[in-house]
Amino acid sequence: MAKPLFHGVCASSITPFGQQGALDLARLGPHLDWLIGEGVDAISPLGSSGEFVAMECEDRKRVLASAIENIAGRVHVVAGTHDYSTRRTIDLSKFAESHGADSLLIVPPYYMAPTPTQVMDHYRRIAEAVSIPIVLYHNIPLTAVDLKSDHLLKLYEEKAIGGIKMSNPEPDRICEILQATHSKLHIYAGIDTVAFEGLCHGAHGWISGIPSTVPRAAKELYVAIAVEKNLDKARLLWTKLAPLMRLQFQAYHSRGEGAHWFSTMKAGLNMIGPPVGDPEPPIAPLPASLRETLAQLLRDLGYKVQS
Repeated sequence: MAKPLFHGVCASSITPFGQQGALDLARLGPHLDWLIGEGVDAISPLGSSGEFVAMECEDRKRVLASAIENIAGRVHVVAGTHDYSTRRTIDLSKFAESHGADSLLIVPPYYMAPTPTQVMDHYRRIAEAVSIPIVLYHNIPLTAVDLKSDHLLKLYEEKAIGGIKMSNPEPDRICEILQATHSKLHIYAGIDTVAFEGLCHGAHGWISGIPSTVPRAAKELYVAIAVEKNLDKARLLWTKLAPLMRLQFQAYHSRGEGAHWFSTMKAGLNMIGPPVGDPEPPIAPLPASLRETLAQLLRDLGYKVQS
């Protein structure tokens, strides 16, 4: 693993689509420029926000190549190269590395719920095929895979992974691994509900909805906790960010109706940055009844909302 992983906030960039689901890559460059202008430390094309599950592998490669070319070394690139198939994941990972990605974000094989040993072998085989770090995307609800801390530590000891995006509602999962590895294994808060606690525990960064929607505000919180060590300031910042987090994850946490995190994210980006379009169906645009609520939350964070 020749390249170091990043510290700070990472935006999971969107994939712009046009009519009938065709890629609209002309919109990608302005979106990436805006994220970088907001002060992100890294960008992850084809994370969850990149809607990789809606694309065939060749279109994923087109997105990765375009994103890496547009970013042009300005920030660290964590390329999403996940797929259910180990073979296709290796192919995507080698492609991303050959085009200049700095690291890889890979969710466990989803839907078929392989055993922990099978999942660990999946990561081992990918690691054998590439030389850049792998960030394991720990996301139990969307994969049905829960690698325990001992599994994760074993993969780290074997040098199969260099980091973990921990999308787990239990902050102690972050704390436990940081303590076990003396903070040598890079841990990123992967869901906004544990971002504050995770960063206070010493997480190396933050990759989730808030850093992807309002990166400047997310960076302020990261700096207050990780750099300035100013807990009072961080609490005040989180008071403003928490309502956005609660809106974004309404449907996710209730497992029912309400704002969908990605509908909220794309609506927010359309309000304050270059247009990025709507989600691909079945995810629908944010309902009109929630748009003014979102707009006011963005204004409260200091953003100018476009009409």
